[in-house]
Amino acid sequence: MVANKPRIVIVGAGIAGLSAAQQLCRAGQGDKFDVVVVEAAPRAGGRVFTSEFAGHRVEMGATWVQGITGSPVYALAHDAGALTEDAGGHLPYERMDGPFPDDRVLTVAEGGDVVDADKVAKPVEELYRGMMDAARAGEAGGGGGGVEEYLRRGLRAYQAARTDGSGSKVKEVEEALLAMHINRERTDTSADALGDLDLAAEGEYRDFPGDHVTIPGGYTRVVEHLVAALPPGTVRLGLRLRRLDWGETPVRLHFADDGAAALIADHVILTVSLGVLKASLGKDAASAAGAIAFDPPLPQFKRDAVSRLGFGVVNKLFVELEAVEPEGGGEEQQLAGAAAPPDFPFLHMAFDGHVAKIPWWMRGTESICPVHAGSSVALAWFAGREAKHLEFLPDDDVVRGVQATLDSFLPATSSSGATSRWRVKRIERSRWAGDPLFVGSYSYVAVGSSGGDLDRMAEPLPRGGVPEADRTPPPLRVLFAGEATHRTHYSTTHAAYLSGVREADRLLQHYP
Repeated sequence: MVANKPRIVIVGAGIAGLSAAQQLCRAGQGDKFDVVVVEAAPRAGGRVFTSEFAGHRVEMGATWVQGITGSPVYALAHDAGALTEDAGGHLPYERMDGPFPDDRVLTVAEGGDVVDADKVAKPVEELYRGMMDAARAGEAGGGGGGVEEYLRRGLRAYQAARTDGSGSKVKEVEEALLAMHINRERTDTSADALGDLDLAAEGEYRDFPGDHVTIPGGYTRVVEHLVAALPPGTVRLGLRLRRLDWGETPVRLHFADDGAAALIADHVILTVSLGVLKASLGKDAASAAGAIAFDPPLPQFKRDAVSRLGFGVVNKLFVELEAVEPEGGGEEQQLAGAAAPPDFPFLHMAFDGHVAKIPWWMRGTESICPVHAGSSVALAWFAGREAKHLEFLPDDDVVRGVQATLDSFLPATSSSGATSRWRVKRIERSRWAGDPLFVGSYSYVAVGSSGGDLDRMAEPLPRGGVPEADRTPPPLRVLFAGEATHRTHYSTTHAAYLSGVREADRLLQHYP
């Protein structure tokens, strides 16, 4: 198409798009390709977004580096100088300061009764962790289906084998504890229900070895580091792709802004989320804000993979808290003379449904915990229907819901030994489901899908197969990158990074 050098347009300036651009520019020393990155948002980063709340640096999107040994994202964070506190004195985010001491970790049932850690809470947690480790090692055994029934079978077997004479009350608490861990697994995987999460596919998922850590300097520092490595002007913001004409070369890209000229390209690397692709296939795709019209339509194999794979919603709720003196007289009044309020605990919540004032959407979270020891900002994670519902609630309703939950789990006087009541001052939350540029958070392998669908997501268009020796390889018009195109690391930032490098290398092999 272009006489001098091939033009490659990368759609999306998230980790996948930026890593592809960096790889192409680095390999060609900026001269081999004409590389353009178009981004619909007014910022780069995609589902990486570091913000500020109540004097804290917080991550509204991507949070963890899942393993540090061999992780390209950890290496990028290191190169960006983001793994240590900055001159502004920002504290490490989300428990980077190490495990909480045992006396600050509370597992509590509705009403405020602390669950016995050694006899009840820890055995159920060990059962859950052991079963998920077995599933990810491919050792879950028969039964198939979804992850939730697998976990519930394990709890039933554990209870049946027990000989300590525990009664029905203990079993009820254990079931509430398992539901708590299921809520955690939902946020880890983005599945609305663990019954939707394919058990067999868990055996293919991989993290990098080593600790799971957060980035004290903020995940956005990684994005800024990638952008800074590109030639000036490579990334163009505010261009939302609306139609992609890919039936012949050159490929044509049309944007939502009527004033934006169409771009033509020899190759397009598409890094939009699986949620956007699902919206693009829906019956209301023509009117959906973030949908892309494909001309010709995506082939059936690609449509089927998009439809079968899961793409869920995970949202965070940040809460600023203050300790207040409990109401009433007697010894509680002595708190007024305390030198400092107590630290908010790392609170695990075992919901059993008997406190009516707790709203249903709060029952979808596993814990409310400070973002670091001693912090007045706490965080709760939500997935699925609860996460979506949270996006549209007025702030006052959210504050009341959190307050009702804290009043139940940490009352002013209870067997937990709590001596103060906590008051919610203000909140901040993410809204990934309602953002048309993402329509959710990250992918998972749903029941009815398989790792093969992740491979199909990664196949370029037009589909070619292995060409015969005397035949010209099929053209590479549209290539696909993003976390939902990586078979073993899907749902992570390092999957996004590796997929971008993979597609850049595909083009480099096309132009030896």
